[in-house]
Amino acid sequence: MTNSSQPDNSLLSRLEESGGQMTFFEHLSELRKRIINSLYAIGAGAFIGVGVAKYFIKWIIAPIIKALKQSGLPGELVYTHPAGFLNTYITLGVYLGIVLASPVVLYQLWLFVAPALYKHERKAVAGFIFPTVLLFLCGIVFGYFITLPYVLKFLVSFQKNIGPIKPMITVNEYFDLVLLILLSLGLVFELPILIFFLTLFGVVTPQFLWKNSRYAILIISVVAAVVTPSPDAGTMLVFMLPMIGLYFVGIAVSAIAVRKRRMREAAEQARATG
Repeated sequence: MTNSSQPDNSLLSRLEESGGQMTFFEHLSELRKRIINSLYAIGAGAFIGVGVAKYFIKWIIAPIIKALKQSGLPGELVYTHPAGFLNTYITLGVYLGIVLASPVVLYQLWLFVAPALYKHERKAVAGFIFPTVLLFLCGIVFGYFITLPYVLKFLVSFQKNIGPIKPMITVNEYFDLVLLILLSLGLVFELPILIFFLTLFGVVTPQFLWKNSRYAILIISVVAAVVTPSPDAGTMLVFMLPMIGLYFVGIAVSAIAVRKRRMREAAEQARATG
């Protein structure tokens, strides 16, 4: 006969894992603190970013200069407003600052959400902070070295068979295109992380993802067609194929997350019955 005064081991385990309880206004105060700290970090990063932006300008415009020269055109960009280049310079510095401040911003986000998670959830989320940043950077690298040169080559050479039409590309418009491509692919490469979190909170399972993979490929094709900056099928495939590959990587990540969750639940059940 069990002792009724002895608390249930499973219940104690969940109580020990759960985060601290906070009132609604305490949550607002904590959120305000984390936002302010993040803004301070972004401000400091932007200050540094503007200072080093001049070293990144040539690196960013190198693909378009190469594409123009390969098409027999002058390798130069223009700006049509007196402050056009200055605006681009400052904007680039701000974006560099956001990248520099991203570890601090992610850490502040972690400090805000961690108390609301169970212990095993905190471990899982903490383990994916570094892969999140790494995948985003991989998306940017893929976009810069593979996607961007292909897109620019197509767009610049498209006018060859039309007539005496010469491109006059402004640095502002080019920067917007680069930003669209690199950020889009950076976010696309986060697909396995998104699938992991959806699995962690029980929204999807690997079986569900595999069963509906044909519909996922259809959705990916539509998304690629929308975000592709040029209408040719080749560019669309350059966007689409990595997304499909990352989707199946996400299925593998989901399967690993489910297996670990089942192992943890089995261990908790064994402790409770033992």
